[in-house]
Amino acid sequence: MDKNNERNRESRKKGLPIYTPPVVSAQQWEAARQQLLVKEKELTRARDALAAERRRMPWLAVETAYEFNGAKSKASLIDLFEGRRQLIVYRAFFEPGVYGWPEHACRGCSFVADQVAHLAHLNARDTTLAFVSRAPQTDIERLKARMGWDIPWYTITDSFDIDFGVDEWHGTNAFIRDDDNNVYRTYFINNRGDEQMGSAWNYLDITALGRQEEWEDSLEGYSQSPLYKWWNWHDAYDEAPSSQWSNVVDRALDIQGQSVERNADDLDSADTRP
Repeated sequence: MDKNNERNRESRKKGLPIYTPPVVSAQQWEAARQQLLVKEKELTRARDALAAERRRMPWLAVETAYEFNGAKSKASLIDLFEGRRQLIVYRAFFEPGVYGWPEHACRGCSFVADQVAHLAHLNARDTTLAFVSRAPQTDIERLKARMGWDIPWYTITDSFDIDFGVDEWHGTNAFIRDDDNNVYRTYFINNRGDEQMGSAWNYLDITALGRQEEWEDSLEGYSQSPLYKWWNWHDAYDEAPSSQWSNVVDRALDIQGQSVERNADDLDSADTRP
């Protein structure tokens, strides 16, 4: 007890919280990590199972012809897809009346924008990410230049924000289109659900098609590719697939004692899979 009190007194001197966890040996630390890892694996599997349920969510047909203002011209909801199969739309608050206007967008929405990963990885999975706000395009372009954002960002001109639950608060909607350009709403998150957004993985996990990898539990007929092999440098997705990278992946999976077809239940937070 005296030793702990002495350590806590020293912690206060060093700017740490008054009460800190014990300092242990390397072996004890590893044992504690392994114990917690069991729960982390459970969480990873639960997250994968939840994403599988999202892929089985019913779809809602979008029947209104929404119109946006883009950087160069007007745009329909179909235009926001940029020719891809899926669309993710984040409603960012940047307009008169929002704290920070006109120099800045909402601090929380700006926090989200700052965390968006390179869009090429989403695009490689046939998915487009776009932001929408009520600010005019001149202000949006100025803001993007100031903050270093290159996310496609459109101006709402009608009831899109009201109809999709993002007129009073931020939120992320996922859509899919068929070959006849019929659009369907497939998922929606808001509040703390938006905190996880930013990485390509988390964006794909809220879409109808998911990450589109073979280990995923998806409906029959969904397009899926081997684990890891579709990955690329963000400036190289237009190039032909690399057989050398494929060989690297195969060797790595062999070393791990895994195969590309391994069931998702066997893939957990101890693996190299994201």
